[in-house]
Amino acid sequence: MENLLIQQLSDEEVRRLNPLQLALIGDAAYEVYIRNYILLNNRELNAHKIHVKAIKFVKAKAQSDIMLVLENELLEAEEYFYKRGRNAKSPTVPKNADVRDYRNATGFEALIGYLYLTGKNERLESIFKKCVQIIEEKS
Repeated sequence: MENLLIQQLSDEEVRRLNPLQLALIGDAAYEVYIRNYILLNNRELNAHKIHVKAIKFVKAKAQSDIMLVLENELLEAEEYFYKRGRNAKSPTVPKNADVRDYRNATGFEALIGYLYLTGKNERLESIFKKCVQIIEEKS
């Protein structure tokens, strides 16, 4: 069995994935980063308080706000994956999210999934840091 923790896909392999698959992976990668960020900066918080604090970073509105700032900074391939995710037809929209925010958030997650799966770690780290800065400034 291959080691899934270090396996990377080519851009072409990622292009063949459904954008909602990319969004699923991107959502998980972003959530782990945010929880880690919160834990490392607030070690006294219990698990519930970390979760509650993470919500302000990972909710659809926050991700949509992030994309409004980042959209003009995306490279061509990144913009492609963002737009694929944003334009994907999702079977549901959460009750607590505006449709536009939800679509932008899905695009954001697809972008993160693309960067994560292709091992573009420096770019991923740069975007994650900008995400934290954007949301912290809004708070």
